[in-house]
Amino acid sequence: MPDYGHTLLFGTVLMPSAGQAEDAVASAQAADRAGLDLVSVPDHPYRPGLLDAWTVLSFIAASTSRVRVFPNVASLPLRPPAVLARAAAGLDRLSGGRVELGIGAGAYWDSIAADGGPRRTPGEAVRATREAVEVIRALWTQGGRVHVDGEHYRLDGAPSGPAPAHPVGIWIGAIGPRMLDLTGSVADGWLPSVPHVPPGQLAAGHRIIDEAAVRAGRPPEAVRRLYNLSPGPGGFPEGPPGAWPEQLAALALEHGTSAFLLPVRQPRLLELFAAEVAPATRELVSAARRSGDTASGDRPCPPAEEAGSDLPHGRGGSLPEHLSVRATPDDRVRRSAERLWDESTRPTGPAVDPDRRYARSAQEPARNLVAAHDQLRSDLDQLRHAVRQVLETGADPGGARSGIQKLSVRRNSWALGAYCASYCQVTTLHHTREDQDLFPHLRRSEPLLAPVLDRLTDEHHAVRGVIDRLDRALVAFIGDGTGGDGLQAAVDLLADALLSHLAYEERELIEPMTRFGTGW
Repeated sequence: MPDYGHTLLFGTVLMPSAGQAEDAVASAQAADRAGLDLVSVPDHPYRPGLLDAWTVLSFIAASTSRVRVFPNVASLPLRPPAVLARAAAGLDRLSGGRVELGIGAGAYWDSIAADGGPRRTPGEAVRATREAVEVIRALWTQGGRVHVDGEHYRLDGAPSGPAPAHPVGIWIGAIGPRMLDLTGSVADGWLPSVPHVPPGQLAAGHRIIDEAAVRAGRPPEAVRRLYNLSPGPGGFPEGPPGAWPEQLAALALEHGTSAFLLPVRQPRLLELFAAEVAPATRELVSAARRSGDTASGDRPCPPAEEAGSDLPHGRGGSLPEHLSVRATPDDRVRRSAERLWDESTRPTGPAVDPDRRYARSAQEPARNLVAAHDQLRSDLDQLRHAVRQVLETGADPGGARSGIQKLSVRRNSWALGAYCASYCQVTTLHHTREDQDLFPHLRRSEPLLAPVLDRLTDEHHAVRGVIDRLDRALVAFIGDGTGGDGLQAAVDLLADALLSHLAYEERELIEPMTRFGTGW
């Protein structure tokens, strides 16, 4: 199975016990501080020993600043999709675009029926899930009234909206072949769990999803592959945490799994997962992608001497071992033939003392820099996916469309426009904060770092130029439906430039930021 080239995400599954209500929130805050990407909670409304999932997720979102939150997974038989759509959109807006949506067709049917929900056959559950996705997506598309004449869910002129703050992914917890086929046809992600789908069964599931995606006219990489882990005897990953990165990297490279969720009850294990397992896994996957030992759909970068690589000049590999914050390597994947700069001309800062010791508290500014960059990387991945979806929808040549279908495509484009604007604004603000505050402080503290800071500032301006280009391409595409190639080219160039720039910045600034702080 291929490596789909997705950015790796790491997160946790928390059990919101009613008896220790504060524990899940405290663990979510620890995950946020540690730099994890995702926090999820199971949804079992029929279990009084657990707090309501959406209540907990709302509290977690209000108590954190960067992690994305989602139900793992929402029980559709007890969560009407129209209500679920508006709940997710509302929380996404309130949290600044930090909500995803995991859904499940239902299990524990006796308990669902006892709570007044329907008892569905496997076939009914599949059809109901398909209808639920249709309802949710229709209500997220603002502008008009929605009609869905389904077997299980019906909307008779329901007003659409509100739209989420960003393109919320719909991840389906699927096991059976029919549900996997549905996932490949309509979902944004597959979310299995180790006890139900052990690693040896992943390939068969991916194959069904990929084939269904192709039949639906979608690229297989449109479906992110997530995994709820279950470490320990008989589970996965096996052995102590130090042995996990190789096992997780193998899943990423051989099966395309790109998000790993760890169930934890102890904050220490969560911190270990974030501080050691996640970066080690990312490094293994990045190294394999750099070497071309991957089946990713993205075009690998030419060898270093052809592409003007800055790898020999970067300091990420020579940082003192006592410094726990590590630079995220450039994966060397390039999607665009265009280049904004010559990476071989990037200057480097003064050599660092390999024996220098760093207090953990002193490393927090650098850790926060990497965390902010990781959020930009994650959001960029979503932006690329959103552009791909809209371009594919808008480029569908099949026959004459009804006016409603055309309007739907246009509304999707405008939703993408809002997300592009939001992402580009965040990126620009991040660079502005560095240029106006961080860089002058480092320049005063270490004058020999000036060439690096000058180059980073120049690259910030170049990235800003690509963002403006992306905005113009988007306006042109929305205006008359043409220029899709230009929109895709702008997104590809932005991805190449920004990922390269972030890796360079981390390699050069992690150690100086640890020594001198940020100046604010």
